[in-house]
Amino acid sequence: MAHSSSSGLTFKLHPLVIVNISDHYTRVKTQLNPPPSVCATENNNGEAMLQQPNPRVYGCVIGVQRGRTVEIFNSFELLFDPSTETLDRSFLEKKQELYKKVFPDFYVLGWYSTGSDAEESDMLIHKALMDINESPVYVLLNPAINHAQKDLPVTIYESELHVIDGIPQLIFAHTSYTIETVEAERISVDHVAHLKPSDGGSAATQLAAHLTGIHSAIKMLNSRIRVLHQYLAAMQKVSSLLRRLPAMESERFQDNFLMEYNDKLLVTYLAMITNCTSAMNEMVDKFNTAYDRNTRRGGRTAFM
Repeated sequence: MAHSSSSGLTFKLHPLVIVNISDHYTRVKTQLNPPPSVCATENNNGEAMLQQPNPRVYGCVIGVQRGRTVEIFNSFELLFDPSTETLDRSFLEKKQELYKKVFPDFYVLGWYSTGSDAEESDMLIHKALMDINESPVYVLLNPAINHAQKDLPVTIYESELHVIDGIPQLIFAHTSYTIETVEAERISVDHVAHLKPSDGGSAATQLAAHLTGIHSAIKMLNSRIRVLHQYLAAMQKVSSLLRRLPAMESERFQDNFLMEYNDKLLVTYLAMITNCTSAMNEMVDKFNTAYDRNTRRGGRTAFM
């Protein structure tokens, strides 16, 4: 049985971490133990497929530590080799580098796994992460459903050095925590909660309706992206054609270009002459009109 922690640290756990761990476990379990309908489709011989035991999943938890307060914001999955019981170190470093670019203030605070209780082999993984964080935390999610349990099936462990039989040893010590949420997390958790079966329908019916809505939204988004892609492809062709124009230095192109250019200039020149002629005719008409009035008074002939 794990001891209680005496570090005095305050832990705050965000719901996103719990959702990520639960999603990770559900996906891995579904891949190992597919639904009966899928098993019947894939197994043509009619033989019963053996059910795999509940798997364990592993990952890292990230967040910040401000003084004596440790706040766990997010998590990401890790690759685990069951034969050597070690984590894929290169994959861990790559994921850590990517998350550092997106969340520069977040650090690896520890790791997570699934199970009913901490095991002795978990200490090997815990020690392997001490070069990243000298005092990592261990978040354990119990995927077993217990309707009588009112608390969240999540336990946070710290590692403490105790002297047992005269030998200093690291042991897991469970600590208390509180749930800390932000507005975006409250909205997402509320959305997931509404997928819970109600009296009006089964879980499969509600899930089918939910997936149908998502499929319709993705289909509409795909059609709009296709239109944008076609427009960008056409603009790319136009841009390519325009970039090629200055590179054409053949004599035939120059002759055709100068001919078209001169024709355009000539049309523009004729249009200007026409406008000038029209304006001059209008001015002459006005002058003749005014001169006619004077001739009636003085008896003179028109100017034009």
